[in-house]
Amino acid sequence: MKSIPVTARISDVARKAEVSTATVSRFLRGDRVRNVERIVQAIEALDYRPVIAAQSLRSGIHYAVAMVVPDITNPYFAALAKGVESVFRDTDYRLFLANTDESSKIEDAVLKDVSSRVDGIILVPALEQDELPLRLRRAGIPIVLVDRELTEKAFESVLVDNLGGAAAAARYFIELGHTAIAMISGPLGNTPGRARYEGFLAALAEVGIRPPPEYLEVADFREAGGYQAMLRLLDLPEPPTAVFCANNVMTVGGLKALAANRVRVPRDISLIGFDDLELGMLLHPPLTVIDRPTEEQGVLAGQLILRHLQGKQNVGVPNHVVMPTKLIVRGSCGTPRNGPQSQRRST
Repeated sequence: MKSIPVTARISDVARKAEVSTATVSRFLRGDRVRNVERIVQAIEALDYRPVIAAQSLRSGIHYAVAMVVPDITNPYFAALAKGVESVFRDTDYRLFLANTDESSKIEDAVLKDVSSRVDGIILVPALEQDELPLRLRRAGIPIVLVDRELTEKAFESVLVDNLGGAAAAARYFIELGHTAIAMISGPLGNTPGRARYEGFLAALAEVGIRPPPEYLEVADFREAGGYQAMLRLLDLPEPPTAVFCANNVMTVGGLKALAANRVRVPRDISLIGFDDLELGMLLHPPLTVIDRPTEEQGVLAGQLILRHLQGKQNVGVPNHVVMPTKLIVRGSCGTPRNGPQSQRRST
């Protein structure tokens, strides 16, 4: 039977280094002490790790960072959290994840709860309401925004080129010869929803295409919303020949609606999604997407917060990072073969 290793205590370090426990404690706080080399050698030999809770009580530092996201089931936010976590993996800080379910009310409750227990917050806001985040920042809690901004632009943020990515989707449809082009958008009250909507329409307007209002579905960044929006497009007297879904889970919903109604991609409808899907290449046909460096977004956000916690951030000079997007062409888009009537919903 294997013996369970015993965690070294501060008294063990003091005994091995032949100094007092008070001397070791002062050393760990960063104070000047004698016999530093012996203390360091003892810590390394015993693999001693200070108890974080005790350090927190003494210093007021919690050694914790909260990441607050609107939808924990969305693979995008899981990849984002993976990037953030990688920054703190080799530090004393731990990452706590909270879900707001796209609700500003839940978000406020979460922020109030975690604000007394963490040293920094990485926030993906549900809506552009900045009263509470501003109060927390004034109270000394650094906040970095990811994916979405608030009305007050003084917060540091790590975004992507939502406008340019959506425009690239529209231009690809145009290049293939489509004119009956629709969009399933996210909410227009947050950064990605509004920017993708505006970028898509601006690119269409460049060539004189102005979709009718019924081609512009504003959904909720959820799978069910994408499903219902696609059904409404299919029920139109003249359905579109091409549809852009403005996030990954709405794309899944749209694909399910198309499959349920035996609408063929890309023969009947061409489809582009925003954000790659893990199984996107395995779909039949493989999905054309607007992709972005999601984990890298998380890494940058984590680095910005860590710099604050280490006292290295320039006060009063916010960082606003906009990362690129790219069009990945696969098999879900083609030329409009038979005109918009071919997309009528099966009966």
